[in-house]
Amino acid sequence: MTHPPSRRRVLGTMAGGSLIPFTGIATADARPAPPSAVGATYAAPRPRTRIDLNTGWRFIKSDPRGAQAPGFDDSGWAPVSTPHTWNAEDGADGGGNYHRGTGWYRRHDTLPAGPAGKMLFLQFAGANQVAEVWANGTYLGRHQGGYSRFRFDATRALRPGEDNVIAVRVSNAHDPDIAPLSADFSFSGGIYRNVSLWAVDRLQVRMLDHAGPGVYLRPYEVTDASAKVAVTTKLWNNNGAVRRVVVRTVITDAAGTVVVDERSDARIVAARTGSEVTQHITIAEPRLWNGRPDPHLYRANVEIHDTTGDDDTVTDVVTERFGVRGVTVDADTGFFLNGTHLSLRGVNLHQDRARKGWAVDDADHVKDFDLIEEVGATAVRMAHYQHDQKDYDLADERGLVVWAEIPLVDSITASAAFTASTENQLKELIRQNYNHPSIAFWGIGNEQRRDNDATNALLGALARIVEAEDPERISTYAVAGGRDSGQGKHTRTTGYNVYFGWYGGSKDEEMGRWADALHTSAPDRRIAVSEYGAGANTAQHALNPARPESGGPFHPEEYQALYHEAAWKQLVSRPYIWGTFVWNMFDFASDRRNEGSQPGINDKGLVTRDRRIRKDAFHWYKANWAASPTLHITSRRWTRRHDASAELKVYSNARHVAATLNGRSLGTRSSADHIFIWSGVTLAPGENEVAVTATIGGKEHTDTVIWTLVENTPGEVSPK
Repeated sequence: MTHPPSRRRVLGTMAGGSLIPFTGIATADARPAPPSAVGATYAAPRPRTRIDLNTGWRFIKSDPRGAQAPGFDDSGWAPVSTPHTWNAEDGADGGGNYHRGTGWYRRHDTLPAGPAGKMLFLQFAGANQVAEVWANGTYLGRHQGGYSRFRFDATRALRPGEDNVIAVRVSNAHDPDIAPLSADFSFSGGIYRNVSLWAVDRLQVRMLDHAGPGVYLRPYEVTDASAKVAVTTKLWNNNGAVRRVVVRTVITDAAGTVVVDERSDARIVAARTGSEVTQHITIAEPRLWNGRPDPHLYRANVEIHDTTGDDDTVTDVVTERFGVRGVTVDADTGFFLNGTHLSLRGVNLHQDRARKGWAVDDADHVKDFDLIEEVGATAVRMAHYQHDQKDYDLADERGLVVWAEIPLVDSITASAAFTASTENQLKELIRQNYNHPSIAFWGIGNEQRRDNDATNALLGALARIVEAEDPERISTYAVAGGRDSGQGKHTRTTGYNVYFGWYGGSKDEEMGRWADALHTSAPDRRIAVSEYGAGANTAQHALNPARPESGGPFHPEEYQALYHEAAWKQLVSRPYIWGTFVWNMFDFASDRRNEGSQPGINDKGLVTRDRRIRKDAFHWYKANWAASPTLHITSRRWTRRHDASAELKVYSNARHVAATLNGRSLGTRSSADHIFIWSGVTLAPGENEVAVTATIGGKEHTDTVIWTLVENTPGEVSPK
């Protein structure tokens, strides 16, 4: 990717955004839009056509010979729609024996005659993990890697106006040449993201640049008065003759008002070759992308004009959102956005959901980000792979800072094939997501088991790719167990996955001692806590429990809450930790696990896998992180009690909380740490109503639970 000459940047600002595709079938419009005065509105021409291909598929979970042939009989296959996975159930039922093998998808489609004369590209937003694609029996290609978008040129194979057969063979079998080789999550197989067909003029913004948008935006020299933006457009002329090309870039703000309208000089692009055009434009008085308070997004509308001869025809238009903002990390004082310190209170996120596995839709993504916003997070680590574009779009729109990473987890294969595949996954991640302002960090991997020469050689190569592809953003890596290993020294910053108080050790002071010792020994190192957490089954309870066995059957919800109380108090008091990321926002599938009486589930989420229950620890963070009113009685799901002696604990961001038991006052408590406790509460036999009230933001809030005291009965286990 071409970058402008190095210049001093006041805020170190970077670009951001995502491809905004047309939905349905767009009507082609090749007329050039008239010049737009600054302050006017702009309507982009729409010469591209996008057709959704998510319905009408047939699927079989086997590997029949000849299934790529157009005449193959698939009448006995199951009808499905994409997103789809064959591991929605068995990937989370425990035993570590979910289906990892091959499945086939086939689709008959009569394409409209409209795209005739244009190039046709099949686009897959994600298929895990090896996909081979045929169109009308013609082999289009093979894609390795289960998390990135990919495209194939299907122009010669597809026939507009006729019946067409698309066949896709997908395998999620273990492959020593492809990361991840193993990880603590289930690898759902299938075409688990959206599929579409794009019809694009032969003179186009390049479609096959690692499936990136082909338009790359990089703000620099940002001040309150102005921001410069380097707009790099990758052209491709697939015609059989030269073309004279002009690139027009129209920048609009969030309201659609034009702030810049500039045309490049004309250039000659030879037949069947590409070219890059970089325009340096200036936005006056830029409105910054400023995190959750003001996540302002501009739009760059890039038009390709064919000016060969006397004509001026718009052959292609790409619209990319981006943000003007700068990020830095200081070893002593942490993360800064636009020159202002921002506490990165983060969560880790997996693309997994109960009864769906990885085949989640846009509404699911929105629900996840609603909950992330509700808890008050300011950052998300999208573990441990490239996520769907919808996640990055939502982070852009809601002002959340993102750590994006590739699926280099646990171990590597010391081979040229594995290295090439992993490097390609990193290039896909960066180019496909280059324009998202939310992304501040490129992660090159997570927790390699071996700190040897081969591992460090690969990590070093990946770190160099980040610097070459996108030197403005910050490279990072997550080290296992808090070890100061060589693995964390390749990137500009380092994250540490630490579980003091869960996989051993003490939850109360050990994390703080570890962090201080690391900071003292390496004062120039910029460190984050990339993972910390504890498991919780919302059906299991105990009063002030000791640390349970991490792999055992009893994971009381109360211990997870105690763990996070202690962890956050240690983390928030150490400003040199630039970011903290709870593991995990949601329970997720890990079929090899069997713990907390939930086989196949990693239960460290703040929210259950079905998104129905916000655990007590969720409300602890909400009380600390969010501005919205929080008043939450903990242990509320422990409704059946066997001991009359109880404790009432409340999380709230109120100054004072009053409590009653069966209408009788228990008094009012004050707290400096969002924890309000009434000890020695005595329950009466039968139902007990516990209520708390507090005034927050001038309004009174109430929370109520019912706890029933019962006698122990033969065979009943207490306390659950």
